[in-house]
Formats: sequence, structure tokens, C-alpha cells
Amino acid sequence: MPRLKRPRIARLEEVRITREKEQATIKFLEPGIATTHLTLGPGVSRMSDKEILVLFNETIQTQGQFAASYHHIAIEIPEGSPQVRYSEECCQWVPRGDVVRCVVNDDESGAVIEIDGRDFSLEEFGRMLTTFSGWGMRICFVPEDEISKEPEVEVREPDNE
Repeated sequence: MPRLKRPRIARLEEVRITREKEQATIKFLEPGIATTHLTLGPGVSRMSDKEILVLFNETIQTQGQFAASYHHIAIEIPEGSPQVRYSEECCQWVPRGDVVRCVVNDDESGAVIEIDGRDFSLEEFGRMLTTFSGWGMRICFVPEDEISKEPEVEVREPDNE
């Protein structure tokens, strides 16, 4: 299933606005765009669609400004410190940082991912990835003895296809 596009600034004729309790729901008529549930408080039932849309568009504009100014710095846990921890709250293993050094191994059941000397099944590793749902990732394969080094990356088509 393809991921829904982020909502964008809209005109009244492009959306359907409904209200429930303290929330306005802004649904795009164009398929494939995510629906927004905007909590506006108890007065939402007295607001016009136009007033709600103005607040929605201001929110989208502010999010865009924040995104344009945001510079992500990926946190890598130092060697010797655990990169993952078991979260009782989530009932699963979760990364402690944004970078995970790991080795791909295999056993009788298939591929396993080794992190900090512990083997994770593909299912466990996949659940760990859900911690970053909505984010992107880049996977860079390096020799096992170089997982602590930042590799040089060259963007080009491979020679050996």
C-alpha cells in the first residue's frame, strides 16, 4: 500500500471538513492525501469551514517553515555502549540512537541481524524499525570489520551488473 502524501495548503473546494467534539477533520477530495484531525477546542462547532481552513493552512505553512529550517543530526551510540534497549513500554527492542551498527548473518531459519553481540530475527529487527515509522533510512553495507567507520559514498551506477 503506497504511503499517503502529506497534507498541503488547500482551498475550500478541495476538502471536506467535518466536526466532532473538539476536533475538525480535514479530508482532501483528491485520493492519496492524508486526512488531518485538528484539535481546536470546544468552539469548533461554531466555526465556519473557512475559519477552520485558515487555521489548517496556517498549521501546514508553519510545519513547512519548520521542516525547511530543520537540520537532522543523527546520533550514533559510542562503541562499547549498548545501541539497543528493551522497552517494557513498547514490549520490544528499540534503538537508543539514530545509527545502528549491525552485521547480517544467517542461520537455519534465514537471515539474522547481530547488534551488540545479540541476534535479532528479521521479525524482531523489523519491529525495531517501526520505532522510526514515517522516517526514511539509508542502508550502507560495509565489511564487518569496518562497521564503526563512516564509509566514503560514491553516487553512480554499479560496474558489475
